[in-house]
Amino acid sequence: MIDASSLHLHHLVDAALQEEAADLYMKGGSVPYVKKFSAVIPLAGEWPVIDNANAERIIREMMDDRMNKIFNELMDFDLGFTIPNKCRVRMNIYMERGNFATACRVVPLRIKSIEELGLPPILSELTKHQNGLILVTGPTGSGKTTTLAAMIDLINKRRKNHIVTIEDPIEFVHPDQQSYVSQREVGIDSAEFKNALRAALRQAPDVILIGEMRDNETINIALQAGETGHFVFSTVHTASAYETMDRVINMFPPHEKHYLSQRMSNALRAVISQKLVPRADGNGRVCAMEILICTPTVTKMIEDASFRDLYGAMNDGAFWGMQTMNQSLLKYVKAGVITEEVAIQYAGVVSELKQMFRR
Repeated sequence: MIDASSLHLHHLVDAALQEEAADLYMKGGSVPYVKKFSAVIPLAGEWPVIDNANAERIIREMMDDRMNKIFNELMDFDLGFTIPNKCRVRMNIYMERGNFATACRVVPLRIKSIEELGLPPILSELTKHQNGLILVTGPTGSGKTTTLAAMIDLINKRRKNHIVTIEDPIEFVHPDQQSYVSQREVGIDSAEFKNALRAALRQAPDVILIGEMRDNETINIALQAGETGHFVFSTVHTASAYETMDRVINMFPPHEKHYLSQRMSNALRAVISQKLVPRADGNGRVCAMEILICTPTVTKMIEDASFRDLYGAMNDGAFWGMQTMNQSLLKYVKAGVITEEVAIQYAGVVSELKQMFRR
């Protein structure tokens, strides 16, 4: 068995990579764990229980003096780093019952294409827009960052643009290809997320990736950018197109909601809501997607704040590349990729999906 005193984080990350794990967990008083295909399990191999002193040493090795000072004050810290020729790591450091702990997202260096990820072809078509706003939504760990990386990578390969990303921290690294890419990490390249976002509009960008729609100010700046000729991508932690619109609008006071609906109708190009669903063969997960495309009919619904009508538009919008979550799940069931039982667990509307199975 390995001696805990000789362990460094890269040893654990290497082992997680070999396991094809998405996340690595470590805390004082425990063996290391990983998340693989939605299941959190002990890291394979003869790993020791890592005492708190060694957990602190392993974690603090990854922080410089400035980071350590911030962590000592806040007791939480986010950072990202690259292990050359292997992967990127997004690391959250925190305290757990007085023990040092970390959760690390393991991110491949190579960005998979939309086709390799098995995503609908309409996503490639959406990257052809020159302006407006595209939102990718879903719970934490649903693959939003991977989807966005594939779309940004396609733009990077096809267009001679300036792409600016604002992330906390950076996950996928986009080298300059046809486009010139500026990736800014909060805490390293800018003191605050809001400052970086405001400054982005003065950096002559064509495409802007905003890591997350965090608050009213972020939404306002994203909409302003989309309205003034920029192509903006961002994420929201919502499970459907309806929830996304409802969440965004309700972040504002009542007297601003009508105006905001009008702005959203002008800027929005699509909402992509996704979930990662376990495969029937146990070999990984597939991405089920609800896709809302802003056709003239959908745009009018958003302008009028008739968000409950969006589901019907998606249900009938296959010609435009739209689909509901249930339609996406049904395709996978018919193809034998996932089981009916699992599909029901991830259904948008359970009763509707059961009826679709019977038909």
